[in-house]
Amino acid sequence: MKIAMVSEHASPLAVLGGADAGGQNVHVAALALALAARGHEVDVYTRRDDPGIAERVRLGPGVEVVHVPAGPPEQLPKDDLLPHMPEFGQWLGTRWSVDRPDVVHAHFWMSGVACEQARKVAGFAFAQTFHALGVVKRRHQRDQDTSPAERLAIESRLACTADAVIATATTEVAELLAMGARPGSLHVVPCGVDQFPGTATDDRWWHGQGGRILSLGRLVERKGVDTVIAAVAQVPGAQLVVAGGPVDAFDDDPEVRRLRAEAERLDITDRVRLIGAVTRDEVPGLLRSADVVACTPWYEPFGIVPLEAMACGRPVVASAVGGLLDTVVDGVTGVHVPAKDPDRLAAVLRRLLADPVERRRLGEAGAARVAEKYTWPKVAAATEEVYRRITAPVAAGRVR
Repeated sequence: MKIAMVSEHASPLAVLGGADAGGQNVHVAALALALAARGHEVDVYTRRDDPGIAERVRLGPGVEVVHVPAGPPEQLPKDDLLPHMPEFGQWLGTRWSVDRPDVVHAHFWMSGVACEQARKVAGFAFAQTFHALGVVKRRHQRDQDTSPAERLAIESRLACTADAVIATATTEVAELLAMGARPGSLHVVPCGVDQFPGTATDDRWWHGQGGRILSLGRLVERKGVDTVIAAVAQVPGAQLVVAGGPVDAFDDDPEVRRLRAEAERLDITDRVRLIGAVTRDEVPGLLRSADVVACTPWYEPFGIVPLEAMACGRPVVASAVGGLLDTVVDGVTGVHVPAKDPDRLAAVLRRLLADPVERRRLGEAGAARVAEKYTWPKVAAATEEVYRRITAPVAAGRVR
């Protein structure tokens, strides 16, 4: 099968940790490679944000990243990209009218906008994964939501017109149905995770002898890293390493400054280290070096970091929100806590840091759950099944 993935802002080649580089980049890259391993040919289309990069770059066996000219060839915030999606889609439509893929899979709503434009020129089977829904983001962020005003209406339209909508978590299904999506078009396929076999512990980021708590991911306010810092102030002797953030001008980043100010206010700067972005190769060793991994966002459409921690055999303390309700089984692979509740988080952290047997039990159960449900080969097989449904003769006969 010839598969086209569209990921307009989240290139699978991006360095992780910046404001717009995180789980979607990992998901698209890993899913593309896993589908190629099943014998498919995969092209990933992303916006050109560097004038010096080649149009086509090999990601791995059977996968190439294609850089689409749409807007200025420079890095732009993803919320500024909507005006460039018609140009992106026109380029895709011209390309696909000559060499049509068997199926197109849009990642994020603006990728869907580009695919709508391309579909005016070239017919194709179309699957949509939102990764995050604007209605949920607005509910939680309200006036701080910087998404374009058109987002909610566009997502509702895409949810109704795509041949398949692939949700990554069960909580997303109810939201999609409320938006008018056809029940028969909805499929739940989770994100996957690498299992990191044989990775050694990497202790370079830690100093001192206290319990080790890790927060890993993009440094944006909704990730709730301030909740972890406030909790650590109530866990005597514990160390916190915060990994993530912009690659450039790290010390000038507003969220970095805010988090450092919070640690200073609580008088725990000697126990909190913000180490900046880490590479994908460094993630497993960093995770294995922690005693507990804390993931406490206000909301989270899916959340790959908890799965990565589980794959590395580490217990997860996670907010009871969104996709974390699916991945982290309370009391089995980790512990759920309410979002924005540092007191409850601190109590759980104190208990786990004092009980290595419990940490080991949770970690082993987490690794087993990942092996059973969340490996990339299994996620790729489930995604392929959705593709086959919408490219089957009956589905292909629908008007597009």
